[in-house]
Amino acid sequence: MVILVDEQDRAIGVADKQEAHVRAWLHRAFSVFIFNSKNELLLQQRAYDKYHSPGLWTNTCCSHPMPGETVLEAALRRLKEEMGMEADLTHLFTFTYKAEFENQLTEHEIDHVFAGKSDVLPVLDSTEVASFRYADIPSIKAEMEEHPEHFTAWFRIIFNEYVHKL
Repeated sequence: MVILVDEQDRAIGVADKQEAHVRAWLHRAFSVFIFNSKNELLLQQRAYDKYHSPGLWTNTCCSHPMPGETVLEAALRRLKEEMGMEADLTHLFTFTYKAEFENQLTEHEIDHVFAGKSDVLPVLDSTEVASFRYADIPSIKAEMEEHPEHFTAWFRIIFNEYVHKL
């Protein structure tokens, strides 16, 4: 289930995640960026059997809060579930985006972006994550300029917004 929201991020209901993506309903989401002590970003490669954006590189973890869960609680939970990590998270910004995929699904989200620091190596949930790597900001920027198709739609938006604020 996902939390449906209005344009001001006020909850207006809940829906099945798949239905929300089929109907392009606006819903609440989060994205987590974990940096190590070398200021390298921990990227994850989405599992190859994900329902959209399989095998693409993206931020450390992302998902949707469950009904009754705060966005921060959800971000901490999914960081532990997907990457086997814990970290203190700071809210950076929130933005709205809409991205349509080839399989007729649409991500229409108000995305809360968090960042944290950790040198703990991830322990991956293989149903969610195929691989991981650390990379510095200039390297990611160069790779994204050369091969934007290797990255998820939301990561490209967030990365450009975040780098702009550095």
